[in-house]
Amino acid sequence: MDTPIKSAAVIGGGPAGLIAAEVLIENGMQVDIYDSMPSLGRKFLMAGKSGLNITHSESHEKFTTHYGRRQKEIETYLNQFTPDDLRVWVKGLGIETFVGTSGRVFPVGMKASPLLRAWLKKLQTNGVKIHTRHLWQGWINNSLIFETPNGDVKVKADATVLALGGASWPRLGSSGAWVDWLEQAGVEVEAFRPSNCGFDVNWSKHFREKYHGYPIKSVVLSFGNFQQQGEFIITKTGVEGSLIYAASSLLRDEIDSKGKASFTLDLAPASSREKLIASLTHPRGSRSMASHLEKTIRLKGAKVGLLHEFLSKEDFANVDNLATAIKGLKIPVIATRPIEEAISSAGGVKFEELDANLMIKKLPGVFCAGEMLDWEAPTGGYLLTACFATGRAAGFSVLNWLKRH
Repeated sequence: MDTPIKSAAVIGGGPAGLIAAEVLIENGMQVDIYDSMPSLGRKFLMAGKSGLNITHSESHEKFTTHYGRRQKEIETYLNQFTPDDLRVWVKGLGIETFVGTSGRVFPVGMKASPLLRAWLKKLQTNGVKIHTRHLWQGWINNSLIFETPNGDVKVKADATVLALGGASWPRLGSSGAWVDWLEQAGVEVEAFRPSNCGFDVNWSKHFREKYHGYPIKSVVLSFGNFQQQGEFIITKTGVEGSLIYAASSLLRDEIDSKGKASFTLDLAPASSREKLIASLTHPRGSRSMASHLEKTIRLKGAKVGLLHEFLSKEDFANVDNLATAIKGLKIPVIATRPIEEAISSAGGVKFEELDANLMIKKLPGVFCAGEMLDWEAPTGGYLLTACFATGRAAGFSVLNWLKRH
């Protein structure tokens, strides 16, 4: 007599859910994917809008250091599915990758849509069934409940993979609404907070109106032990961009504990303070101070605007004080931008609630993966790689668990 085919419900159609479904369907299971949105992978597509940074080319040892206090947990799954493995997997979908100048890895063509199309085609060809506009509403009598345009639907499955995302970009499906259903089941969830986010700065009206949208390039940002060179953008409300995102978890935690934070900018990292003083003491004759700064130390535009914003007229006119500020200008930030604007989120299902196989201890047969877990990482391919790695691990954990049950 044939053994009945086991079934799995995967809730969430982002990378973590899709790769879990791939593992399961390729190992002979009946797989159904449920997603609340009209189509799958919407946040994945948004991530690829300006170039899909899928992973990073640095050494595996260095790669795994980017996961903060949850490095130990995430490293377990990255060891099973490395950045190199991810590149091989992408190639298996017919898409080549390349390493950019910063070490970041992108698909040729840069966009997410060709990869997602090829992936969904593969899944459906292999037999995965996709159910969109299915909003998960928890459980009733061990059945999954989904709200759909045609009324509530009950689903029974032998195992469930939850890959519902965090709480950033709710309009793309990651709303964090699932938290209620897990907390009702006794699962402890760390509160969501914005990650890879911008910050509010109390700009003067003049500065805000003159410089919003301007880039600040080739500066070094320092905060505590953190120091990195890069660029960011002045916004009407404050600051955002890659350099700000890199320090965002540290700045956010400082604001959470002390109510405020300040980072320091070196506006001229190629010049020492002594060299700046020597250049600035040259007679400027009839030139304006702005013209003098541009001619002698090549400082202009929004960088000079930042100096005017935070220095008194007396300090600006004092060469020693001006040079000190150029090498270490303090920028006070007062709040994170709302989580809806953040690239990703911190918080989620605590790893202490899971066994080593990503199964919720209090809910046998229910596994978690992706950004709904309590971890965070900077941009640079680290977020996506960990979503793939945990999703894949959850898929194999389902298979191993079903063999025993």
